[in-house]
Amino acid sequence: MAGTIELYFDVVSPYSYFACTQIEALAERAGGTVDWRPFLLGGVMKATGNQPPAMLPARGRYLGKDLQRWAKRYGVPFGMPSSFPARTITAQRMLVAAREQDPASVPGLALAFFRAHWGEDRPVDDPATLNAIADEAGHDGAALLEAAGTDPIKQKLRALTDEAVERGAFGAPTMYVGDEMFFGNDRLDFVEEALRAR
Repeated sequence: MAGTIELYFDVVSPYSYFACTQIEALAERAGGTVDWRPFLLGGVMKATGNQPPAMLPARGRYLGKDLQRWAKRYGVPFGMPSSFPARTITAQRMLVAAREQDPASVPGLALAFFRAHWGEDRPVDDPATLNAIADEAGHDGAALLEAAGTDPIKQKLRALTDEAVERGAFGAPTMYVGDEMFFGNDRLDFVEEALRAR
């Protein structure tokens, strides 16, 4: 029976961006699937007392070099956005809305948001830009944006965020294969091993 990677991610996270560019191919190689689960990284950090790496000066200096290394390794466009850190709550809600309509549509929309933010420096905290990106990705951006403002979608994003915290998440990306948790883009090899073992 094929296993599933449960992937918790936020467009604000560059390491989520990198992991998300690789995760579907990884799952296909290992004969599994990916359950894309948008959550709010800020909510996770607040709940766990964590803080963004860039908040620590020494780690922030290292971060820039490390991100460039990963972008080169994966061959994906990358640059620090002018709106960093962006407020991605509307983007995350739109992803939840897409997930509620059709879970299979989430990867394409998520990658479109990630590329826009990390590869093209488009302001993903601007509703009009999110609308346009969603349209470009083949979605009804206006409908997703409208859904993002509804209470059921807001509550679902909160629930996914709370669920991740309850399962032990403290940052992004966080992935689960069964009950086994893996944190970070640099743990994808272990994720693949766990998936193959199921």
